[in-house]
Amino acid sequence: MKIVFIGASHWHLDLYLMPLLEVPGAELVGVADPDPAVVARLTERLGCAGDTDFRALCRRLRPDFVFALGRHADMPEEARFLIEEGIPFALEKPCGLDAPAVAGIAALAAQRGAFAAVPLVFRNGDFARHLEGLKAEGDLSYASFRFIAGFPARYRQAGCSWMLDPALSGGGCTINLAVHFFDLALRLLGEEVRVLNATMANHAWRERVEDYSVVTFERGGALCVVETGYLYPAPTSNFDMHYALRSPAHYTIAHDPQTVESLDNEGAARRWHSVTTNVPHYRTFVFDVLERVRKGHPPLAGLSDMVPVMRLVDEAYGKAGALPLLPARPL
Repeated sequence: MKIVFIGASHWHLDLYLMPLLEVPGAELVGVADPDPAVVARLTERLGCAGDTDFRALCRRLRPDFVFALGRHADMPEEARFLIEEGIPFALEKPCGLDAPAVAGIAALAAQRGAFAAVPLVFRNGDFARHLEGLKAEGDLSYASFRFIAGFPARYRQAGCSWMLDPALSGGGCTINLAVHFFDLALRLLGEEVRVLNATMANHAWRERVEDYSVVTFERGGALCVVETGYLYPAPTSNFDMHYALRSPAHYTIAHDPQTVESLDNEGAARRWHSVTTNVPHYRTFVFDVLERVRKGHPPLAGLSDMVPVMRLVDEAYGKAGALPLLPARPL
């Protein structure tokens, strides 16, 4: 199975690449990125073909599967090419800058019967499956998700300064981090969920994208709050996180990246190990998505699943309004 990465300067590259190297029968044959220095560095490191033009590389190598990364603004163009060429692919979220852009490629993928996966990777874990199982108890009342990541300077350090340009990224922590929890909100509360209110700020780092965001969803009186930010002084892939959910028969808490507790209405508690952050699930995603392609099965999440998520993203940014242009913070 020949694999190509495009938009390979994305900081998530190794989250896909390192597991891929362990997949039996998978062979990395090429990488593409508009930056020739990135291509040179990766081809030397990986011993594969490279090109600054992803179209030329894919037409030359005819891969069996492509992991499409890159700038958010470029993702719809990447997807459109891969769909038209008949190449199965996984497109990094958010798949575009807004809902209309993602809806366009989702419609094309459906029309062509394309395999177009999206790494909404919480779906690959047992924690999300447990939360969906709570729906059997009846209507969920409340949920809150706090997920605070490291400083935005990490994107400059990774060579992805475009993440701090809203014209190329679409925004900050909301479109980058919160989409995972927007997907959970949809799956827990249903497609009728709406953005009740949203507050965003750039006060901590004075960037043009938000470094803190609180979005509240509502459906029939049930509420879900998603809090994200770029505030935590910790290495990449470490988070200040805490989740809590009220279902009819249980109060469920994710205390940390690997511990979940559930208390019934009499106060009896049980705890178990569960992966509650996104990063470890990328390995599961890589193995799962390639197995699905081999067997001719549809992806666990596809472009059509990303459209309602991006509808909520658009609603959230609309409710929050424009960020102020703050002066740089004194050193």
